[in-house]
Amino acid sequence: MRNIIPWEQPEKIYLGLPFSLTLLFILLTHEMAHYLTSRKHNVPATLPYFIPAPSIIGTFGAVIKMKPPIPDRRSLIDIGASGPIGGFIVAVIASIAGLHLSEVRPAEEVQDGIAFGSSLLFTFISKIVLNADPEKFDVILHPVAFAGWIGLLVTSLNLLPIGQLDGGHITYALFGEKHALISKSMIPILVVLGLVFWPGWLIWAVLMIILGYKHPPVVYPEIQLDRKRRLIGWISLVIFVLTFTPMPVQGL
Repeated sequence: MRNIIPWEQPEKIYLGLPFSLTLLFILLTHEMAHYLTSRKHNVPATLPYFIPAPSIIGTFGAVIKMKPPIPDRRSLIDIGASGPIGGFIVAVIASIAGLHLSEVRPAEEVQDGIAFGSSLLFTFISKIVLNADPEKFDVILHPVAFAGWIGLLVTSLNLLPIGQLDGGHITYALFGEKHALISKSMIPILVVLGLVFWPGWLIWAVLMIILGYKHPPVVYPEIQLDRKRRLIGWISLVIFVLTFTPMPVQGL
């Protein structure tokens, strides 16, 4: 990845397009999946909009607004899982394509910079694509691969089974009122992760306390999930496990 400061070298801003366009497409796919599924179930929702931010990736992500209530648990799990699954598919494709374009260097040659942690899935993809020993080599990620990595991280964050995150919707659809207990228990888990692995989890714990761990009820709770929807829920859980990164960032 090249260090380009846009206001100092505006003529080279095009070098950021592979990263920015890939990331925006991942986020747009995630939110459009929510939007289209919401419309399918007659739940009012806005079109996606992006939140710019002065950060390393330039955005706080994309969001849509839905107007509750949601009719039943079937529509809830459809809406909650559609975004992570859609974004996950695009992020995996971007990761594979980007890793093919990435550079592998001996570990002793990389002395400074930012080291990014790896999920189970990204580690597996890296081994298949690059066939490099992580103990001996470091990977200099191509911008497309970096966007894919962020896409997988965003997927796992959205699938945290807390409150009204996507993972919270799926948890409520699967377990009903047990959602509250699962949601509450995740707060101390995030605190432990923050103390042991990455301080950013402490910020997430505080954010989840502020936003709340409760979930509004559906209109027709008596309508049970069918086999297809339960399968979607468990697939989402597997995706969460595969994409979760305990230590996303660390300095070299």
